[in-house]
Amino acid sequence: MFELVIKELRPLLKDQSIHIDESTILIGVQGIIDSLGLVELCLRIEDAASAQGFEFDWTSEKAMSRNTSIFRSVGSLAEELEQQKLQK
Repeated sequence: MFELVIKELRPLLKDQSIHIDESTILIGVQGIIDSLGLVELCLRIEDAASAQGFEFDWTSEKAMSRNTSIFRSVGSLAEELEQQKLQK
């Protein structure tokens, strides 16, 4: 799922030279996207997940939690996406 997140994230970046790995912070002070970018990313991932036959729930309590948010990093988002795919 890491590759899928990267594929959907890359077009949203203003700076295409940014190196992205699992620890890359998505949102916040050091984040690589803003809140509008996060919504766009979620919609793009939602479409990609649907094409793969599962639903991506990005509005859950876990997603919105400050401490356990799936949006902490690229890796945490990819991990949650994988879990949701396995639970389909």
